[in-house]
Amino acid sequence: MIEQINEQVIRAAVSSDIDALLALDLIAQGEPLRQAFIRKAVNDGHCTVVEAAGQVVAYLIMERNFFGWPFIELVYVHDDYRKHGYATTLMQHIEATCGTEKLFTSTNLSNLRMQRLLEKLGYTVSGVVHNLDEGDPEVFYFKRPAHFGGESGYNTAQSK
Repeated sequence: MIEQINEQVIRAAVSSDIDALLALDLIAQGEPLRQAFIRKAVNDGHCTVVEAAGQVVAYLIMERNFFGWPFIELVYVHDDYRKHGYATTLMQHIEATCGTEKLFTSTNLSNLRMQRLLEKLGYTVSGVVHNLDEGDPEVFYFKRPAHFGGESGYNTAQSK
């Protein structure tokens, strides 16, 4: 485990980051499809990283392919750097820069850590899809980034 690192940089991933991303992501180390997904996201400009003490310690992949809205596909923090706020930092950065009134993401029902993070950040459940991962439904979340009113939920404009 490491001490809290105060010096961090958030930036777009570049091709020279790919090896570091694949090394820090324990799931990618054993899954060629995930490796290809990460490579493509970096090369397409859809990956954002956090650097701490000069090394990449976390990343987020966001694409704009969810019915035309931005969708956070993946957030991953190196095991040694968890519980230091890097996932929160990445999520808040994307919220501030996505440039749209709606932002979506999802996580498995079994991923309680991510569910707690999403709830803490003000995301609301938008729906559940079964049969993506057998026996572990995917829970979809929604948020209106703060610069667009900051309220989560459906059709909040009518209630104002």
